[in-house]
Parts: sequence; C-alpha cells; structure tokens
Amino acid sequence: MNSDVVAALNRPRFKWDSAVGFTLLHLGALAAPFCFSWEAFWIFFALQWITGALGICLCFHRLLTHRSFELWKPLEYLLALCGCLAYQNGPIKWVAIHRMHHARSDEAGDPHSPTRGFWWAHMGWLFAFDEQLDRFEKYREFAPDLAKDPVYRFLNATHGWYQLILALFLYLWGGWPFVVWGIFARTVFVWHCTWLVNSAAHIWGYRKWATGDRSTNNGWVALLTYGEGWHNNHHAFLRSAAHGLRWWEMDLTYFTIRLLALLGLAGGIQLPKPEQIAKADQSPPVAVAA
Repeated sequence: MNSDVVAALNRPRFKWDSAVGFTLLHLGALAAPFCFSWEAFWIFFALQWITGALGICLCFHRLLTHRSFELWKPLEYLLALCGCLAYQNGPIKWVAIHRMHHARSDEAGDPHSPTRGFWWAHMGWLFAFDEQLDRFEKYREFAPDLAKDPVYRFLNATHGWYQLILALFLYLWGGWPFVVWGIFARTVFVWHCTWLVNSAAHIWGYRKWATGDRSTNNGWVALLTYGEGWHNNHHAFLRSAAHGLRWWEMDLTYFTIRLLALLGLAGGIQLPKPEQIAKADQSPPVAVAA
C-alpha cells in the first residue's frame, strides 16, 4: 500500500462534534462580563465547587478511579451525578481514561502526556478520535468495576443530558445571567482547571518522588483544583486519599473526605505510611521547569 495512504489511515480522526461543543461553550463564557450579577457569580462559585471539587476531584478521581476511600453508596451515586454535570464524559469513560494515564504515564499510549506538547496534554487530545478511548467496548476494560454497575452504565450513557436539564432550571430561576455563569463560564473554568493537572502538573513544579514519569507538585494548580496539583505525591501513592502530604500542601478535597468520615459517611481512608513520607523528606525537592 502507498506510504501516503498508510499515513492517512493512521492519522487521528478529528472529532468535529467535540470541537463544536468546545467552541460554543467558550463563546458563551465570553458573555459572562456582559451579564454579571452577584447572584449569577455565586451560582458559578457554588456549581464549580459541586461539579469540580465534589464531582471530579473527590468522586470521579479519588473515589471511583483509585478507591482511596469508601463512601455511603447513595451519596457515591449522587456525587457521580455531580461529576456528570462537569461535562467531562461519563463516569466509566472518565475513570478508564485516567487509569490508562497511570498505566502508561508519559509513555506511548498515555492519552494526554505533555511529551507531545503542552497544548496536546491540556486539550488537544480531546479532539483526536482514539479507538481505545472512544469505544465503550474498549475503554470499559480499564473500568470493569464500574462497567458492571447498572447505575454507572446509565450515568455514562446519559451524562450529557444533565447539563441541559440544569441549564433549563437555571434559566427558569434567574434567566440568561444564571445560564451564562452557571453553565458556560462554570463549565469552561472547571474544564481548564482539570486539564491543568494533565498539562502544567507534568511540566512545572517540584518533585519529591522518582515516579518514572514527569509528574510534579504544583502549588497554583493545587489551589485551583482543591489539592489535585500535588501530582507527584499522587503518582507516588496512587491510592492515597490525601495528595497534600505535608502541612503546607493544602488539600481541600482531603479535608472534605475527613469531614465525610466524621459524619459517618466515609471510611476505609487510604494513606501512605509515615515512614514512607519521612524517607522522601530526607532529600530536598527538585525544581522542574520546561
């Protein structure tokens, strides 16, 4: 077969539907300054915490992907619904992609490694069709525990509809300002915060652990993502419910997990042993910069 034909067949197919949705949501977010109100801003603030901190960081990532703690099952399903409202794929696909990332971190097959550039890691990978990432029968192999749960199969299949339902509710409640700030601006903000963990926290920061990849601890990413930016710590201890391992590494997601435990809603919290952390503290951190 002609080499040009082979190259064309191997070239990633561009996902136009993802690009159109991405563009429309960003254009809608640009309208936020023109319909500002404090009520709309606080809707934005509350929803970015519900969908980003609780839905993505706590539920999709630390609970469903790594099972770093256990949660009362009805609350687990409720927080998974919050994760769906972040509009970052359904729970089965999100978890499968993230587990794939850890299995091949910064190597061939990592879905979003910055070895292919910052913008690829940040969002470019979202627009290239991948047989393993975009076919349910393929990616379910990385999340068999969720794929056999009928609730998660339903949420995975219907995750896009919840954003529309929320948009209608917000419109009836507060008109277009609530929609612009609660849907467009909030979704775009949570998107980029999440993507910074894939991009910035594999490029800039410091490393305490020789994890065999490019993961870093990045304080400003941690601030934006409720503790997810302590990414080198996370790659060193995948099942740890705490990503901030030192007193000054602020980790609001872990604080939330501890609060849920105090309320009797969470348990089985996984943490590294103190001697493991002490071993890393014997050597100074290594600064990383691209």
